Amino acid sequence: MKQVTLIPGDGIGPEITEAVKAIFTAARVPVAWEEENAGQTTFDSMGELLPESLLNSLKKNKVALKGPITTPVGKGFKSVNVQLRQMFDLYANIRPAKTTPGINSRFDKVDLVLFRENTEGLYSGLEIFDQRLQIADSISRVTRVGCEKIVRAAFEYANKHKCKKVTVAHKANILKNAGAMLLDVAATIAKDYPHIQMEDKIIDNMCMQLVMKPEQFDVIVTTNLFGDILSDLCAGLVGGLGVVAGANVGDEMAIFEAVHGSAPDIAGKGLANPTALLRSAIMMLHHIDLKDEAYRIEAALEATLKNREECTRDLGGNAGTKEFAQHIIDKL
Repeated sequence: MKQVTLIPGDGIGPEITEAVKAIFTAARVPVAWEEENAGQTTFDSMGELLPESLLNSLKKNKVALKGPITTPVGKGFKSVNVQLRQMFDLYANIRPAKTTPGINSRFDKVDLVLFRENTEGLYSGLEIFDQRLQIADSISRVTRVGCEKIVRAAFEYANKHKCKKVTVAHKANILKNAGAMLLDVAATIAKDYPHIQMEDKIIDNMCMQLVMKPEQFDVIVTTNLFGDILSDLCAGLVGGLGVVAGANVGDEMAIFEAVHGSAPDIAGKGLANPTALLRSAIMMLHHIDLKDEAYRIEAALEATLKNREECTRDLGGNAGTKEFAQHIIDKL
């Protein structure tokens, strides 16, 4: 039995978390949940965004599943998600985007994975504000070690999953030093994988290519801010944030998460779609080598998504959160 930290989150988080738990129970997945929380919920009840009990659970279990978390706005708090990524060096943000039969999208052959550097760049927290002159400086810190780790992770994934190509997205024509370092690292690492094609694209062209011909891409790797933007763009190619998985992975720990928001406007109404969190949980099962359970749940989910009447309202159906989960359970 594998112990996993479970972070329900805020808003619709607890509802979609319960749906995933029900599906795991029905599938007899050998996982024991250790439930902790973070964000607005724990701040309101405990005065802490990141309780010590949660951090201890993460350190012990090394694997977590996380619902959407709200960081209080306008109070000077650093994002809970960013804190967790930097605290545990979860340097690889991994976001698959694949066309799914039954989910409306403009494309039908998308099958790519984005690797976003998760701890550096413009999200390093290096900001200076000159109150007198009203000037804000945000420093993008990119290190060679950080580039090596994320590029190596992308190539290792491509190698393991028999992908043909890794695309490096950058802005080396303007960001001369940071861009050149990323490209130099990528060219060096690519030599270790001669069977995988490496190409590079300037970020603005990358965005255009993704919305014109996304089927040309396999694995994409880029820096933090560019990856943040591209990951949502890629989600939009296959149906939106409500249907894509996400993972934050380091050498010693992995946190799998729903990448959408906490949607407080529909919280408690039983309308939320648990697909994103369930797909993240399926990624987690692969990570902890429970592949048979992962494939079974994935097959049941995809069979349900093909029948629109059994889906939640955002996917064109009439099912509530619990009903959608039950349809998946019925197909296991």
